[in-house]
Amino acid sequence: MWSYSVGALEGLSFDSHLESLEWLRDHGFKVNGDIERHEDLDAVVKACRGWEERRESLDYEIDGVVVKVDDLALQRRLGVVGREPRGAIAWKFPPMTATTVLEGVMWNVGRTGHMVPFAQLKPVQVSGVTVKLATLHNEEDIERKDVREGDEVIVTRAGDVIPRVVSPTAKAQRAKGRSPLPRAPERCPSCDTETVKVEGSVWTICPNRAGCPGQLFQSVKQFVSRGAMDIEGLGEERVGQFLRDDVIDGIAGIYDLDAERLAGREGFGQTSIDNLLGAIEASKARPFGRVVFGLGIQGIGFTNARVLTRWFRNVDALLDATPEQIAEVPGIGPILARQIAETLSEDSTRQVIERLRAHGLQMTDEGPDPREGQGPLHGKTVVLTGTLANLTREDAIERIEAAGGKVTGSVSKKTDYLVAGADPGTKMAKAEKVGTEVLDEEGLLALLS
Repeated sequence: MWSYSVGALEGLSFDSHLESLEWLRDHGFKVNGDIERHEDLDAVVKACRGWEERRESLDYEIDGVVVKVDDLALQRRLGVVGREPRGAIAWKFPPMTATTVLEGVMWNVGRTGHMVPFAQLKPVQVSGVTVKLATLHNEEDIERKDVREGDEVIVTRAGDVIPRVVSPTAKAQRAKGRSPLPRAPERCPSCDTETVKVEGSVWTICPNRAGCPGQLFQSVKQFVSRGAMDIEGLGEERVGQFLRDDVIDGIAGIYDLDAERLAGREGFGQTSIDNLLGAIEASKARPFGRVVFGLGIQGIGFTNARVLTRWFRNVDALLDATPEQIAEVPGIGPILARQIAETLSEDSTRQVIERLRAHGLQMTDEGPDPREGQGPLHGKTVVLTGTLANLTREDAIERIEAAGGKVTGSVSKKTDYLVAGADPGTKMAKAEKVGTEVLDEEGLLALLS
């Protein structure tokens, strides 16, 4: 652990940031030995560029350096916007790239049937990690980048985390006899159903929603995830194994699990069985909005699920809703409304919902009705950005909506508040440009109360 600053102080004071770090070091805290104080901006820039060149020599990963005003009185005068101090700024390095050979393009099926391409690469080191696979996003992205099997390609790690193919190199684009552009498979790689290209869409899909093993796996993975039912102990590998061994038959099958069915399975002693069954039982208390989000209906993210359940109040009203009625819900247009209504009308969807209802999952929403003007944030639009210290994004959204507010994904002139956590990104600049009030987490909690 490196210590980089001191928080609340009692009985001592410092004039400079460097002085506080020296005090930490003197009292046994680990302080990074590479911290330096510079007298002018040119020296700062030179030091940052130097770190950009030597980042790979460290025995830990960095994606930039932080430059701070040393004078603590000046830091206080400069103040804070949201959670971002004006007395400090991050010098972010460009993502590390490498060149390698695209050996093949493979396709996975997503939870809503989309054919999702990914690149198989000749293994290459990027930012200290060996990369063999990388995302290609969708068919339109492949065509735009003009990447083909056998090409020499540029690979990066988006945000220094997710590997992706940036483009072919100039050498690849000049090569004669390049292979044809990869196309989505005519048959689903998971269930062999003939695929369909939806008119006007960038996606080719597998229409076998109920019987495709790939879609079934992705849907269960979505259902047990943290933002949905948050079932600890049901990770990706275990979900896949349970489906392959017919231990569960899908989302609703999770609630058919019992000690007898789990006994004797690899990795399951009595404690593991009790923990998993306890987590499954606890998930039955998750709000109705999370149940709808967990169903994985195309176009229904966490926010839309909450808005839908608050609007229709119970599952029967939602199932009976026409596309026109769904389109009345704030933030849902006619195309998405029709798509939601069609999915909810399918026998397979209704059977799953009825099984979940029989197992005692929440099928009503007791929160404030957005049409009745309840809550201190009624009529207010809120955007979240960055990482909050004490609330997850899902918790923040639930509390804002419980107070009558609406959460959207982008800042506009209609946005009343931007709630900014750590690393807020471009939304902060947009909020300042249009004059949106910026709150930190403490400010949000004050509003909610």
